[in-house]
Amino acid sequence: MTIMDISQDSKTAEAPDPLASAVSDAQAAATAAGLLAPEAIDALLADAGQRGVAVDGPGGLIQQMIGAVLERALETEMAEHLGYERGQAPDGGVGGNHRNGHSRKTVITTAGPVRIQVPRDRVASFEPRIVPKRRRRLGQLDEAILSLYARGMTTRDIRDHLAEIYGAEVSHETVANITDVVADEVRTWQNRPVDEVYPILYVDAIRIKVRDAGTVVNKAAHLVVGVDVDGYKQVLGVWIQENEGAKFWLRVLTDLRQRGLRDALIVCCDGLTGLPDAIAATWPDAVVQTCVVHLLRNSMRYVSYADRKLIAKALRPIYTAVNPDAAEAALTEFTRVHGRQYPGIVAAWQRAWPEFIPFLAFDTDIRKIIYTTNLIESINYQLRKITKTRGHFPTDDAALKLLYLGIRNISRQRGGEAGTGTWGWKRALNALAIHFPGRLPL
Repeated sequence: MTIMDISQDSKTAEAPDPLASAVSDAQAAATAAGLLAPEAIDALLADAGQRGVAVDGPGGLIQQMIGAVLERALETEMAEHLGYERGQAPDGGVGGNHRNGHSRKTVITTAGPVRIQVPRDRVASFEPRIVPKRRRRLGQLDEAILSLYARGMTTRDIRDHLAEIYGAEVSHETVANITDVVADEVRTWQNRPVDEVYPILYVDAIRIKVRDAGTVVNKAAHLVVGVDVDGYKQVLGVWIQENEGAKFWLRVLTDLRQRGLRDALIVCCDGLTGLPDAIAATWPDAVVQTCVVHLLRNSMRYVSYADRKLIAKALRPIYTAVNPDAAEAALTEFTRVHGRQYPGIVAAWQRAWPEFIPFLAFDTDIRKIIYTTNLIESINYQLRKITKTRGHFPTDDAALKLLYLGIRNISRQRGGEAGTGTWGWKRALNALAIHFPGRLPL
């Protein structure tokens, strides 16, 4: 850990608090210099008070401490490089390499810009580690920029934020370059191997605006989330496309298959054009299940506010039916009573019927899990929050970069790389083993 690292105990949830970050920097610097004794801190604060120096802010005590520690670390590195301490005679005599003054340099830290003196040697062979050559950002400033970007701030917003809070002048191009470093990480993530079998796959999409051939168009960013045999949910990938269709979905599923996914038991989705046909071509034995909650929400679009409770109660016998025959009878009864007033609801259920009825073949433990794509909708809700401020993206890659950073943040908050667990998974897994014999890995 470098002396500029920010404490991992920081509780900031959104943009880093400047004073907390500055104090954290100073604590790390003070630890490196052995200055955390209470008496030493009291002396520093008293001296700053006498000189009228603020604790934080430009030119404050914290910045001075960071600068002093950095300069001391650089002098130590130079002594190691030359083999003798400052003020001592060089071992190689006057003809050998030796100190050759200092150069001034401003480095940007999470406490703001710090002006330091960097020692030089005569033959210019000194390569400092704590403040590398040509580097002007130290500590976790890059991570802070990525964090702000992943939370929906534009590059100009980040530039203005750093200037306002930290007094750090970071150009728009610099912020863009910092966020571009994740491009290789995105490619690795999008092409990483996946498990051979996922009992359940969830598929859903969010709408984004992307500039394409000089025109801003609406596109869909499709997410695929897999529930593995241990019940953990993981985002398997994101695919951006303007128009859905069987050809597009076949490409997506073929991609997953080439990454190792040879079988899926249930694919839960919501009326995505061409997806059922693509699933049948890729995993012929997979069950395509429509999201029941989506179906109910679509139904309520046709209902006046006064009738919502009545219609919700009338629809319940359909999706809680014990089998397809009972569900069909319940739909017939609903059509008889409410069909004339709400024909749109009847049409919606009739269109979705082939992908709805597989749900009724499962017992309660499986129904509870595939009842809805709320899991993926929760992720999409978080992603919409960070994409809505963008207006539009210049390219698909720019959109994918932000979506990946958003997913990475969500994953860190919800179980890390392993993903989040599924409530009641063991009971559901036993039921799945009975419904799909021989298809789950041993």
